[in-house]
Parts: sequence; C-alpha cells; structure tokens
Amino acid sequence: MMKETEVAEYARQLLEAHGDKAEAEAAHKEQEARDGGDQSGADNWRRIRLAIHEMR
Repeated sequence: MMKETEVAEYARQLLEAHGDKAEAEAAHKEQEARDGGDQSGADNWRRIRLAIHEMR
C-alpha cells in the first residue's frame, strides 16, 4: 500500500502529464492491475484516481 504522500505525488504527475485525461488514465491502470490479478496495485490506482478527482 502506497503512502498518502506517494499517492498525491503520482496524482500530481498524472495531472501534469495527461491534463483532463489523468483520471481516465488512472482508471485504466486500475483496471489493468485488477485484470492482472494485482489487487494491491488496483487499490493504489483507485486511490490515485480519487486523489486526481479531488485535485480537480
């Protein structure tokens, strides 16, 4: 599980790189992790996606 500071940093970086599409990118990564059986990774991407949503 990622620390909150790491989640916030990933969210900020995705917003810088993808702009309005950052939340969709995080959702895509979340689904990829889930499909690959990586529940921990999916949980991290969900938290990143939620952080992006809050930042917007």
